[in-house]
Order: sequence, then C-alpha cells, then structure tokens
Amino acid sequence: MNLSYHTIDLELEHPFRISRSVTKIKKNVIVNIDEGIGEAAPSAYYNETSDTVIESLEKSKDELGDDPFQIESVLSNLNKKIRGSFSAKAGIDIALHDLAGKRLGVPLYKLFGLNGKIPLVTSYTIGIDTPEKMKEKTREAKDFLIYKVKVGVENDTEMVKAVREATDAKIRVDANAGWAADEAIERIHRLKEYDIEFVEQPIDPEDKEGLRKVKKNVDVPIIIDEHLMTSKDIPKFLGVCDGINIKLAKCGGVREALRMIHVARAHNLLIMIGCMIESSVSITAAAHIASLVDFLDLDGNLLLANDPYVGVKLEKGKLYLSDLPGLGVMPKEV
Repeated sequence: MNLSYHTIDLELEHPFRISRSVTKIKKNVIVNIDEGIGEAAPSAYYNETSDTVIESLEKSKDELGDDPFQIESVLSNLNKKIRGSFSAKAGIDIALHDLAGKRLGVPLYKLFGLNGKIPLVTSYTIGIDTPEKMKEKTREAKDFLIYKVKVGVENDTEMVKAVREATDAKIRVDANAGWAADEAIERIHRLKEYDIEFVEQPIDPEDKEGLRKVKKNVDVPIIIDEHLMTSKDIPKFLGVCDGINIKLAKCGGVREALRMIHVARAHNLLIMIGCMIESSVSITAAAHIASLVDFLDLDGNLLLANDPYVGVKLEKGKLYLSDLPGLGVMPKEV
C-alpha cells in the first residue's frame, strides 16, 4: 500500500479560545493510503505539530504491507515504530479503515456491525470570549440542542450566564484544567444555577486527589479528557471521575477508540466521543462509532470557515451518515 500526505490550513470562523490557548488557524495533515483517506490533527498540548506528524508518517511508509484488511497487525507494528505521535497513527488508522470499507463496498459502520443510526445529538462549542460575544455566538448557532461552553477563566460564571440567557438548550462546561480543586467545587456549585449537564476536565488531570475531592463534593458528573489517551489510561482515573472523553486524534484512531469504549463500559463509566479542530474527514470517522457512546461533541468541522471536505451531514445537531463505502467523505466542490 502507498502512503502519501499533504497539510491543510483550517481557518476558524471565530478565534477559538480555551483556558490555556487561542487558535485562529489549525494546520492538520491529510493522509492517503491508496484510495483511503484519513486525517491527523496534532495538538501542541501533546507536543505534536504537523512537522512531527510528517516525520512519523515517513517512518511508517515501509510498515503498511500490501493487505488493507490487516489493520490490527499494521497498527500494532506502528505502535512499536512510532511511539507517541497519536494523531499520526490516527491519520493512518482512519485511512486504513476507509480503504477497507471502499474495497469491500460497505460503509465503515457496517464493518463494526452497527446500523449507522446515531440517536444522540452533538453539542456545539462556545469558545471563551466576552459574555456578550458568547451570547451572540450562541444565538448564531440557534439550531443546536446542546452547547459546550469553555470555562476555566476568571469571569466564567458570567460567560455561562450569558449563554443561558441566549438559550434554553442543554449546557455542558469544559474548564480544560483551568481551575484548582477548591475553586472547581465553588465554581461548579455556582454554575448549577444555570442547569449544567456535566463538567469536563475541571482541574489538572495529574491531581488525582484533587479530582477525587471534586467528585465527592459536587453532584454534577465529571468527565476526564486531558491525559486520558488510550484504554491503558482508564484504570488510572477510576474513582475520580464519572466518565471519559475519547478523541481519535488523542488515542490513535478508530481501533483504539473502540477498545476504550469496551474498557469504559466494563467499568460503568459514561462515554463521550469528542474531537480536536478537524475537518469532516476525522469528524465523519468518529461519527461511524458514535452510536456506541453517551454524549457527542463532534463539532470541530462546524467551527471552520474552510472545511475542504463533505462527510457526515448535520441537521439541528443530529448527525446523519451516508451509505457510501468507507467513510463516505468527498472533497468539497469549489
């Protein structure tokens, strides 16, 4: 199998700010393996860039073999060849699954024994801004039934209040580890006034005792994201959270995401499937397994001004997969 790649600059509709950074343009890498397509979405938080992705892809070219159906074997070899570099592995994983589906003439969800129906709706993320601007962003995205509000900064209670004033929809909050434990408890109690569904990553994921304290002192579910990379990390967070956030670019692709789902279910954890800032390639890949989880946060492509692909369709927050073979992703007609 032949591997090729090219970078894409994804422009955000609005500058996207979280508690630790702001993004205006995201540089991702599109991965092609024969007619299969995948996407690597590197994150600086995990010490990845488009350059480190390309370096890993170059190391992977001779490890693919010539059988597109030996996905497990190929990915096992890559785990030894390119330790870390999870987004690069995700790009390869997604392209291999797309290729296998295209060769068999079936959509990806059928390869996993799923029916392709996604009963959940995705949240839409409102990045950190002035309360008035966040209210405006919420009204611009008025067709969504769930909003995820980025918090973890000084005036975040006012920001959530502004979003609540703009909508009666569900609100989730994500602090991206922006609080300390006692601060998180105090903020969450305050934010309950605005009927929040759950809190994602309230504090530093390394502070397990702090997480335990937060979980014990609030009655809102706590979801872990940062530092929970693969299925091997799940046991580290047992007892200190209620659920986990799985991202293809963070765990290494669809194969490992499925493994994480099974491990999480065995431990009675809630499961969300989320995303980085990504095009419709990665978002559609995640959508193919979305029927297996409890919450969806698959809006990375919706935040873009220039998504170059068309994949999973969206209507009022609900996702619809096509019956095209593989991912069902096509280049957008210009």
